[in-house]
Amino acid sequence: MVLAMLHATVAQASEPGSNVVRDLIEGLSLEGIPLWVPPLAAALVAVSIVVALVSVVAMFSVWLERKVSGHIQCRYGPMRVGWHGWLQPIADGVKLLLKEDLVPKGADRVLFVVAPAFVLASILAGMAVIPLSTDYFFAELDLGLFVILAMTSTTTIGVVMAGWASNSKWSLYGAMREAAQVVAYEIPLGISLLVPLMVAGTFSLLEVSADQAGVFGMNWLIFRNPFMLPAFILFFVAILAETKRAPFDLPESESELVAGFMTEYSGIRWSFFFMEEYAAMFLYSAVGAFFFFGGFESPLSWGAREAFGADSLIVPLIEVGTIIVKSFALVFVMMWLRWTLPRVRIDQVMTMGYKYLTPLSLVCVLGAGTWELIWNLVLEG
Repeated sequence: MVLAMLHATVAQASEPGSNVVRDLIEGLSLEGIPLWVPPLAAALVAVSIVVALVSVVAMFSVWLERKVSGHIQCRYGPMRVGWHGWLQPIADGVKLLLKEDLVPKGADRVLFVVAPAFVLASILAGMAVIPLSTDYFFAELDLGLFVILAMTSTTTIGVVMAGWASNSKWSLYGAMREAAQVVAYEIPLGISLLVPLMVAGTFSLLEVSADQAGVFGMNWLIFRNPFMLPAFILFFVAILAETKRAPFDLPESESELVAGFMTEYSGIRWSFFFMEEYAAMFLYSAVGAFFFFGGFESPLSWGAREAFGADSLIVPLIEVGTIIVKSFALVFVMMWLRWTLPRVRIDQVMTMGYKYLTPLSLVCVLGAGTWELIWNLVLEG
């Protein structure tokens, strides 16, 4: 997956809009250096930035989850390490780095070691497609959403590898639950996203964000079609199951399977699974923000362009802040639901995915397509 990120980044390096990679290449283009060195160096730097972003997102999400759960349960959460415990994730990271890395007796050592790296690499490849702002991104792909869904779907392979390689019945049960759950919910997830794709007419995250520009956010896709809101609800439920979040945390379910597919993992490898989970929460929330809630567009970003001009440095900073706030708002709702709703049974999870979410998402696609057809006919008439 990291190789896929490198390939995508190098492939986009020569395009006029790829500002992050292009600037890196121009800065590294020195006389006497082979032509392939600057693009490769720029790609490696871009990958390093993505890894750093994932690490920061994971650490902040861990702190936020503990605070949200604490306040929901009428307590403070972490308070001792740093102001309001904001250094607690760093302390936990140091602890995990120093813990012994154990491999169970009888485990498939190769698969056991590769599985967490495979899971993390797949989410890193998906994160590389997310633009930072209109002018700063790693790889602008015409099929950006398709690439994100393709890359993130491979995390299931890593989870199954981890469950099988651990030589533990708890891990194997958790891996099988994950496989069944993802198969059930990737269908309504993909179908529900067809609704904004039909309305926007593009897979590109930058294009769909630019298409929603307007005063006071009234041009957001969520307001353009009456079937967008139910499609977003179906999408949000599906990403809860896709990211193994409560009430769909059956692959982990501590009260039944100890820790599910992660039972035999410790130290830094165990942290890879948690980094993937929180990064996936942010990634899917960003996808929801782009395809339902305006992407970079907000009254503040619109006002900044009008006041300072589109070329001002303030505009991309506001755009970065806008997408981060929107994404973490959805992440907060996911955390809120985790500490509010009880876990459902595995048969109920399968029933909801196949019997309800999939047909309802198909109804949304049919309704949205009919609405768009009638609306276009009215405009042409």
